[in-house]
Amino acid sequence: MSTPLDLLQIAKEEQNGDLFKLLDSIYKRSALKPVGFNDAIIWEGGNFVGDVKPVAHAFTDMFALNGTLMALDVLGLPFLGVPMMAQFRHDTNLASLEWFGKLDYIALKWSTAGDFLVNDGGKKVVVAGKSANAPLRTAAGVYCNVRPYGGITSIRFMPGLPYSQDKKKFKIDPETGNIHSEMNTPGIRMAYAARLFLKMVHDTGMIGRVATKPTQAQEDAINAGIIRWLMAGTKFKLKRQYAVDAYEEHRANVDAIVALLPKDFKAGMENWGGDIYEHIADTNFGLLLHDMIRQRPCIVYATDLDGDRLTDLMADAADVLRDWGQIVLDRVGSQVDMKQLWKDMGFTMTNGKDMTSIMYRVHGAPIYEQTLGSADAMLMRLLDGDETVGGEKQPYDPRIHFVLINEAYKAANPGNERLANWLDEQLKAFDRIYSPNRPLYIEGYQALKAAIKPWGV
Repeated sequence: MSTPLDLLQIAKEEQNGDLFKLLDSIYKRSALKPVGFNDAIIWEGGNFVGDVKPVAHAFTDMFALNGTLMALDVLGLPFLGVPMMAQFRHDTNLASLEWFGKLDYIALKWSTAGDFLVNDGGKKVVVAGKSANAPLRTAAGVYCNVRPYGGITSIRFMPGLPYSQDKKKFKIDPETGNIHSEMNTPGIRMAYAARLFLKMVHDTGMIGRVATKPTQAQEDAINAGIIRWLMAGTKFKLKRQYAVDAYEEHRANVDAIVALLPKDFKAGMENWGGDIYEHIADTNFGLLLHDMIRQRPCIVYATDLDGDRLTDLMADAADVLRDWGQIVLDRVGSQVDMKQLWKDMGFTMTNGKDMTSIMYRVHGAPIYEQTLGSADAMLMRLLDGDETVGGEKQPYDPRIHFVLINEAYKAANPGNERLANWLDEQLKAFDRIYSPNRPLYIEGYQALKAAIKPWGV
């Protein structure tokens, strides 16, 4: 067994010390650099054996950092690490976002609290770029976020907030393709997101639901118009359609974006097909519930704001449906446990914490993303010496780190059955240690180190 990391010391250095210096002493600087960034700081670790392509990990804050380092140390998989801790990002004016975004590897990024406080010349301020999500998406060329959950897959175009409704100011920049809005919505990325939606409908055979508001918001009208342009000359069938053809109505603006796309952007699409339903965005909130309870697989394409709300509903609805089901069962005098019945009926959604989030880039491999909303408070409890607050709280559950690593390394190494089987076995080992009772964080780490033989050893 390799020498374990001092996870508590890493947490202490993050609060009151030199975290960067400590990480520099643990990991070596990699010779790999993103194109055009010779000064980029990239760490590497793990065992580069067995033809396994590494995954690029963002080293951010609190348990997003600590849990990542713990899981990587236990598994021993080859990795690239990019320093994206709040203080470092702030001090370097978000330079590492460019490094991370330009690495052409499957990547794994954690979202942490947006109001992280850092030291700025002796005073505490909110970190530049807040959670770094928006500037990272821009730097990395992200065009959409894909979230599969149960039978529902949400494709959320991004970045595209807020909507423009002032037709007098609305225009397409002929050189960049940017759509007038306060965020200069990138029309080119919108086209990539719409094409991915249609490709996934074609590849999976699922029905496709377009969730936009073309009669209300100008960006949505362009979105709907791009999808109509893409569908022309294909085998897709419009099973439900808007009263107005958004491409015909906004042809000049859509064509201005199309002119900037690669000339072969639609190559091969003449053979794509599937059933497409155009809906007003709000309608999808109700439709999603019907699709869930009838286990009707579908792919929903939505804009940034609506897609965010739709994925929230996907995450929350399962708990509501189970609670309602238990109320009905209790009312009729049944002794059935709804949670078990839920599984027996083939439903796989739990509470959204296991919902995969993948950001696709115009250039480069996808970025796997997950949120750790309460990780800050959890790490502070660990540092205070009372991880469970006298038994009131559960210890930190690092399973999501192992789940996301499982998915990201499989995606980075398609066809590597030996690796895929090994990853699944380690997830089973994790579950044996963390069930039925969750160990304390450091004790769990020690048990995992003892039970799992690292990759390549």
